Amino acid sequence: MPKIKPMITNRCFDEMTIGDTANIERRLTQQDIELFAVMSGDVNPAHMDTDYAKDSIFHEVIAHGLWGGSLISTVLGTLLPGPGTIYLSQSLHFKRPVVLGDVLTVTVTVKEKYADSKKVLFDCQCTNQEEKVVIAGEAEVLAPTVKIERPRAHLPDVRLAGRGRLQEMFDAADVLDPLLVAVVHPCSEYALRGAVEASEAGLIDPILIGPKDKISETAEKHELDISEYRLVDVEHSHLAAETAIELARTNQVRALMKGSLDTNELVRAVVHKEKGIRTDHRLSHVYAFDVPTYPRPLLVTDAAINIQPDIEQMRDIVQNAIHLAHALNIDTPKVALLSAVEKVNHNIPSTIMAAALCKMADRGQISGGKLDGPLAFDNAVSTRSKETKGIVSSVAGQADILVAPDLEAANILAKQLIYLADAKGAGVVMGARVPIILTSRSDSVVERMASCSLAILLEHFRSGNAK
Repeated sequence: MPKIKPMITNRCFDEMTIGDTANIERRLTQQDIELFAVMSGDVNPAHMDTDYAKDSIFHEVIAHGLWGGSLISTVLGTLLPGPGTIYLSQSLHFKRPVVLGDVLTVTVTVKEKYADSKKVLFDCQCTNQEEKVVIAGEAEVLAPTVKIERPRAHLPDVRLAGRGRLQEMFDAADVLDPLLVAVVHPCSEYALRGAVEASEAGLIDPILIGPKDKISETAEKHELDISEYRLVDVEHSHLAAETAIELARTNQVRALMKGSLDTNELVRAVVHKEKGIRTDHRLSHVYAFDVPTYPRPLLVTDAAINIQPDIEQMRDIVQNAIHLAHALNIDTPKVALLSAVEKVNHNIPSTIMAAALCKMADRGQISGGKLDGPLAFDNAVSTRSKETKGIVSSVAGQADILVAPDLEAANILAKQLIYLADAKGAGVVMGARVPIILTSRSDSVVERMASCSLAILLEHFRSGNAK
């Protein structure tokens, strides 16, 4: 049988008598406060700041006054009189604060009726669980005169998207000295603007490397002031990459920032056998994402460098990501090795790769993190999925690092997070002597700043460990 939809009906003017009442009951939650703040823009610290509220006259966070007032509107618009009611006026007197956990009973009572105008005056009260009045007032409405019965609207589920992890990264990097960075071939607006904005934010001290005339022309065209920066004049992008690598190799800069040259061109200079700055680890790219629906920072690798890594290359990819997690104060990151399924299947090479990497970690060939795999994406990030499938794992459902089996999978995953999950990401290339900041034309200012902050934190962590 089809499911019967709940209905909402009204009480017409002629159906109401003096003394008629209706009420609802509602408990105040943290989400109520946050949703009301989002809707109204009222971020008064009395409602939003726990530390501030402790020193206020109430000593704790309180609800917005009109949150309770809005519940009066709910009763009038849905119960008494209900659909067809026109709100004309409302007086409110706030008697006591409403704090988290309070349960309000919101009651409206017909006080007066005016037959000529079809107006009704209501007495309105909100009482807490101790039966103390917290809000009192009167409402005047134009009552409906026609019977209305409609299906009750189904409200969507609301999930508040918490932000702040990228800002936390800014805050951590903000107390450190600016990073001396070689900006390689910044000959486009996005590349040069990224360096200038990061400098103005106090994150980097840039050395611009590339054709002087072209960089100066770009700066003038887009009104970017580069007069305070050192500019190394070289003829083309190949030489810009080589010059930047030499500065890094001789410890004259502490990071590289990709400008408007191709990533492969920069990488080739980095890994040059004689003049490069590679280490024992293979280069790999790591995204650090702030995903509003995920309760912790999420690292994704490798979406930019290694196309189809073998077992040894994958070992370095995993280890690089673990090192970055350590720089972000994640002491023992949980590493999920992704595949399509969570069981080893000889027809799916990524499951065999994942199992081998886990055994390498058991033998100490990968250190500093906790690995598990193969894990499907849902198993890696969802506790509910993990429990539904009966997976016993200390990583599943709470991964800090997602390791994709190849570049295609990682790139698709990263872009899905950005474009469908409203994720904000910061990216850095690991495995060289210095961090390499990759910027993109599509990066927002926030993302560019976060990538620079990421490099600062990584270099600071490396320097601290080297002492």
